[in-house]
Amino acid sequence: MDFLKTLGIQEMNFGASSGQQWLETTGSEISVHSPATGAFIAKVRQASEAEYEAVIARAQEAFVDWRVMPAPKRGEIVRQIGLRLREYKEPLGKLVSYEMGKSLQEGLGEVQEMIDICDFAVGLSRQLYGFTMHSERPQHRMYDQYHPLGIVLTISAFNFPVAVWSWNAMIAAVCGDVNLWKPSSKVPLTAIACQNIIAEVLRENDLPEGLFSLVVGKGSTIGERMLEDKRIPLVSVTGSINVGRHANEVVSRRFGRCILELGGNNAIILTPDANLKMAIPAVVFGSVGTAGQRCTTTRRLIVHESIYDQVKDSLVKAYGSLRIGTPMDESNHVGPLIDTAAVAMFGKAIEMAQKEGGTLIYGGETLEGDDYASGCYVRPAIIEAENHFEIVQEETFAPILYLIRYSGDVSEAIALQNGVVQGLSSSIFSDNLREAELFLSHAGSDCGIANVNIGTSGAEIGGAFGGEKETGGGRESGSDAWKAYMRRQTNTINYGTTLPLAQGIKFDL
Repeated sequence: MDFLKTLGIQEMNFGASSGQQWLETTGSEISVHSPATGAFIAKVRQASEAEYEAVIARAQEAFVDWRVMPAPKRGEIVRQIGLRLREYKEPLGKLVSYEMGKSLQEGLGEVQEMIDICDFAVGLSRQLYGFTMHSERPQHRMYDQYHPLGIVLTISAFNFPVAVWSWNAMIAAVCGDVNLWKPSSKVPLTAIACQNIIAEVLRENDLPEGLFSLVVGKGSTIGERMLEDKRIPLVSVTGSINVGRHANEVVSRRFGRCILELGGNNAIILTPDANLKMAIPAVVFGSVGTAGQRCTTTRRLIVHESIYDQVKDSLVKAYGSLRIGTPMDESNHVGPLIDTAAVAMFGKAIEMAQKEGGTLIYGGETLEGDDYASGCYVRPAIIEAENHFEIVQEETFAPILYLIRYSGDVSEAIALQNGVVQGLSSSIFSDNLREAELFLSHAGSDCGIANVNIGTSGAEIGGAFGGEKETGGGRESGSDAWKAYMRRQTNTINYGTTLPLAQGIKFDL
């Protein structure tokens, strides 16, 4: 395919780069197949531990120079990366779609997110502010400032193979950090393509090796070594709760830091005052977009009993009109799951929900035929369930929507929404001001993201992205999330001629 050639993807690709150069890796091979068709795309030879050492050594050296470059000049490099991504938007978006399985529109949209975060980071490079505080001592000035941390490791997941990395990498870069990327082994080709694109900018600016590095390697060896590596002060992990819990335990033992973006079990509340013409499309997009493989996917729909049957009928009708097929065809709404293991997980979750008393009212089957030859296509499912079901309490990374009925006031619905261990995204549809404000209050949603009259997915890069509870508490992207990529320092300057001591202590010297 032409877009593979444009992006520098070969039949066999090396799995380690120090920025401008690819290392001749010697690890085991990964064969990458498209979930859209089942067709072979390319191979990647993973990095060994020795090759990892070579990459991180160069990253250490690069940080020494990068950290002292003025932040606006670092922003200029990020600006150029954003421009180059604009040039490669179409082929990179196609690769995202073909390798991961999300729709072409979503693939192109993911690359646009990369471009947008570059623009955001460029502006941020002139706004890395601190605060000045009044000192209690005369002729003293006190303030805080932020300094670069060092090497930032980004461990990204398959569902957003490039965007989440860029949220971390571009913000960290303008903060003066260097970047090391460990992509999901399910989608390594998009990471390799990004590395090729960035290498052009690095060469043109005669920048040192090691600013943007990449290592594709086994989690059990290379991944563990990264987590244990004291040369990496910050690790950003996007993945399951179990993966994040393990990473946090390992990194915290060496007093490193983690940004954790873990599971979501996101709910939309529909009250009697909901505008259903707005709500139904939001629910459908939120639950089937990316085939249910977003951390912000709508997994639970909490509906007041007075409108429950109407909502159920509308959803079944809307689901019946979904077009399922190759993500490369823009007329399709739903593409494949990432692999057949995800399909098996989808089927098992539906079976468990039914055993617990749930009722499957739509979908749930694996699709067969020439158009679905990869074995990764399913029909999105709708299940009537109760919030306390064990399977409902879990995050199943697939297009399953649980319908949950409530009968009291909005406080009951909020309690149901909060009654899971995850705390990423949440939403309420209501034209009732009191209900909306309660949802956003201290007594409302306990999630990191709370929306009114929009769905749970589609977060903007200008806001800090992340969640509470077992979602991990991390924040990426916009607002002041940049502070996580820097070390904070409080400074006091005595510009007087005396030295006042704490608690009025005096020495006769």
